[in-house]
Amino acid sequence: RKEYVDLYVNYIFNKSVQKPFGDFMQGFLRGCPARNWKMFFPEELQVLLQGHTTFDWHLLEKNVIYQGYERLDRTIRNFWTVFHKLPEEKKKMFLAFLTGSDRITGYGPERFRFYIEEYNSQGENPDELSPYVSTCQHILFLPR
Repeated sequence: RKEYVDLYVNYIFNKSVQKPFGDFMQGFLRGCPARNWKMFFPEELQVLLQGHTTFDWHLLEKNVIYQGYERLDRTIRNFWTVFHKLPEEKKKMFLAFLTGSDRITGYGPERFRFYIEEYNSQGENPDELSPYVSTCQHILFLPR
């Protein structure tokens, strides 16, 4: 029985997928040569391809660049007070709103920067404006 189970498991996990996996591997290596990937440990490669999944939200706050605002402006203080009270899932949703992804890319959270820029539409009541973003440039346009 043990031999039968061993042979069956080997067939299911190895032999039955050998051809499709070989085809996939050949196509993958055509676009991404193996010599470029061998320098990474598996954990590093996963972070490089998928991004970081754990965050230091206070570090994120520290790395923000302000345009039209100062760090101590009331709007900015209120923004960060509300942000830090959000549950983890909502913070990730904000990150997805800002960047298009709920993860920080492989270069690391300590190097990740985004901008908060004053959104001033002439003649409009700021209380009636909503924040919007430029995902490509990681800019949050925030009305006063």
